[in-house]
Amino acid sequence: MLWVGNQALRHFSTGQVYFKNKLKLALIGQSLFGQEVYRHLQKEGHRVVGVFTVPDKDGKADPLALAAEKDGTPVFKFPRWRVKGKTIKEVAEAYQSVGAELNVLPFCTQFIPMDVIDSPKHGSIIYHPSLLPRHRGASAINWTLISGDKQAGFSVFWADDGLDTGPILLQRSCDVHPNDTVDALYNRFLFPEGIKAMVEAVQLIADGKAPRIPQPEEGASYEGIRKKENAEMVTFYGSSLLTSSVPAGEPLDIRGSKKPGLVTKNGLVLFGNDGKALLVRNLQFEDGKMIPAAQYFSSGEKSVLELTAEEMKVADTIKVIWAGILTNVPVIEDSIDFFKSGASSMDVVRMVEEIRQKCGGLQLQNEDVYMATKFEDFIQKVVRKLRGEDQEVELLVDYVSKEVNEMTVKMPYQCFINGQFVDAEDGETYDTVNPTDGSTICRVSYASLADVDKAVAAAKDAFENGEWGRMNARERGRLMYRLADLLEENQEELATIEALDSGAVYTLALKTHIGMSVQTFRYFAGWCDKIQGSTIPINQARPNRNLTFTKKEPLGVCAIIIPWNYPLMMLAWKSAACLAAGNTLVLKPAQVTPLTALKFAELTVKAGFPKGVINIVPGSGGVAGQRLSQHPDIRKLGFTGSTSVGKQIMSSCAVSNLKKVSLELGGKSPLIIFNDCELDKAVRMGMGAVFFNKGENCIAAGRLFVEESIHDEFVTRVVEEIKKMKIGDPLDRSTDHGPQNHKAHLEKLLQYCETGVKEGATLVYGGRQVQRSGFFMEPTVFTDVEDHMYLAKEESFGPIMVISKFQNGDIDGVLHRANNTEYGLASGVFTRDINKAMYVSDKLEAGTVFINTYNKTDVAAPFGGVKQSGFGKDLGEEALNEYLKTKTVTLEY
Repeated sequence: MLWVGNQALRHFSTGQVYFKNKLKLALIGQSLFGQEVYRHLQKEGHRVVGVFTVPDKDGKADPLALAAEKDGTPVFKFPRWRVKGKTIKEVAEAYQSVGAELNVLPFCTQFIPMDVIDSPKHGSIIYHPSLLPRHRGASAINWTLISGDKQAGFSVFWADDGLDTGPILLQRSCDVHPNDTVDALYNRFLFPEGIKAMVEAVQLIADGKAPRIPQPEEGASYEGIRKKENAEMVTFYGSSLLTSSVPAGEPLDIRGSKKPGLVTKNGLVLFGNDGKALLVRNLQFEDGKMIPAAQYFSSGEKSVLELTAEEMKVADTIKVIWAGILTNVPVIEDSIDFFKSGASSMDVVRMVEEIRQKCGGLQLQNEDVYMATKFEDFIQKVVRKLRGEDQEVELLVDYVSKEVNEMTVKMPYQCFINGQFVDAEDGETYDTVNPTDGSTICRVSYASLADVDKAVAAAKDAFENGEWGRMNARERGRLMYRLADLLEENQEELATIEALDSGAVYTLALKTHIGMSVQTFRYFAGWCDKIQGSTIPINQARPNRNLTFTKKEPLGVCAIIIPWNYPLMMLAWKSAACLAAGNTLVLKPAQVTPLTALKFAELTVKAGFPKGVINIVPGSGGVAGQRLSQHPDIRKLGFTGSTSVGKQIMSSCAVSNLKKVSLELGGKSPLIIFNDCELDKAVRMGMGAVFFNKGENCIAAGRLFVEESIHDEFVTRVVEEIKKMKIGDPLDRSTDHGPQNHKAHLEKLLQYCETGVKEGATLVYGGRQVQRSGFFMEPTVFTDVEDHMYLAKEESFGPIMVISKFQNGDIDGVLHRANNTEYGLASGVFTRDINKAMYVSDKLEAGTVFINTYNKTDVAAPFGGVKQSGFGKDLGEEALNEYLKTKTVTLEY
């Protein structure tokens, strides 16, 4: 089996039996299928006297043309066969010159005139991938699946002047499997068996045994719709299975369908007999005009624009361009249709590029031409684009809106997969709760295993086949800069959502949660075009000369699982480096704080990120998170969370496909305060080390070691400062301390305090829930904490200061106690003695050491732990290496 792109090209033998009767054939068409039919007909002894196919695209010949040219068979590449309904003379003469006895059309996208179809002695036969008369027209395989047909198949029929209505020569059928896709059905049956059938059909004709069975009208169906009273055929473009709930819309009768379609704001929804639905984005009419399906009932309602003098100059330039392409048209009038005048798809590319070159860089898309085929309509479309009136339809989002913090906050709540917000496949949802009062903010889609698989498939396709994989690094950086700008432009709304969903104090959310997210994306955007390999001198065996160099390449699809304490900032820390390296990603936010991640997804679309690059699957760690760690198509997983879960993830990643892993896990960060410190600063920053972000901080000082001579004064000052703290609504600008993230966590913290008291630690302050609605806890201080106690060993992840005393001057003793933990995320020391500070920093076993400061992280400084606090780095240049692989290349010259 030879794999070409995403399709399996199977080589089949139709046997070596040579029949007596052979024919001279003209093959008209294209594609790998056409190539294989050509090869097998040649192999069976028939003489292919001419191949008529499409012009080269981007300098590359069609596979059918390549095979024929290799054999020396005459090849003709015509962009079109007729102009204004008449066969082009030069084309007709070229066709007649080959003297074919039969036309074979295995797969052909061009319109072939009837005088060519009827010209050979035996006429023409065509391959069609359905059991005619069912599913005549285009997209027949799609319709087979959409209609829930139990049987699929193909027909080889005699061409006539109808739409796939000619007499049947032969047919073959197969069962449709429950999980069949278009590709699966094509590769399993339609492709290999179709090749055999075309060869068999030709031989039946040669032997005079080919039947002509009239098609019955019963059961006939067309891939097309009728517009209102008009009997005009419409072709569908940009179709996909509808994975979300069906939006409201206007009914539209579909010929051959048991249920009317719906014209919705998203497009045209068609309903299959199997209960599934298809969403069609664009429609093309018989005259070549294409419109967004959502505009079906209003496509003719735009008013005609009056052109300015400058716009008239552009229109005149475009008229000259049209005249240069449509050389057979004497005068370009408003009513001239681009395609009816003989233009082809290659002419579309030429026109778009000429307009860009001659009209000041005006950037059109090929689709713009198909949607406005008449000159007058095309000029109107160009002018609307110049005026900014023809922008792409905005991402369709079902928001939950709240009037809060003196603004309207609009929050997406669905899974974000392949550039669209969609419900979970099974429709499951869960409550996300406001910790300030315990109320439900909204119900959020609960991603299933199937949703995760879809997200991974979308990310894989975007990486391997999409625009992202072909994008140059500088353009990737431009998108990331644009995303950073959008985060900054929407920072107040994002900070408000963070306060609602996680309980973060608004002012802190604005500065840190959102502010550092903006900085992170800007920092890594700058790295995109600076990722480099190196050249390496190697030993050379004379007389050979060698060059060895390394390349840094993206890994592919990456999974990111983030915690609930800094929902957006943790997303930024990991995804910015991941994207800068060129990967695509599937991100699972914490189950209790999904909303800023989903808002982020909306902004990525506005920034211009291609679909499938970024996917967000809210839900549980046990379902979505576990599937990500086990998925065979994911090449890297980045996780921030508890050590216990990190161990499970690492095991799953190893067993599944040895995917690369980086883990930022639990901590019990020691903070050593010596008696020669600046005490006011040590008190202030020591409190920040513990109570910052309500203590829900991965690098929070989990244990303070205070030198004996200043211990009591330090504790007294801390308690005095705590009493000044305002506990309350995180949206109140004067609030110092907001609610804990969720109820279960509050209960865990209260249990932590009870355990401390039972073991003999002294509860100096706090240790209780604040008597008000919501999940508020008093800032808490424990002293007399001995090394064997639970409080000394385990992380609280809350506003609980754990203080232990150490003897004056016992530097090595306190270092031993500080390092006597399985964690090693961060640490700190306060002293005026720089020599002491450097000695302690050398001895502390942690990924980060703060000296006379705390919580001072920066996007350029690598961040990560040692021991059971994990491995791998976020932030800084080192973070890029977590999402890159190194390839060594050696050549001899």
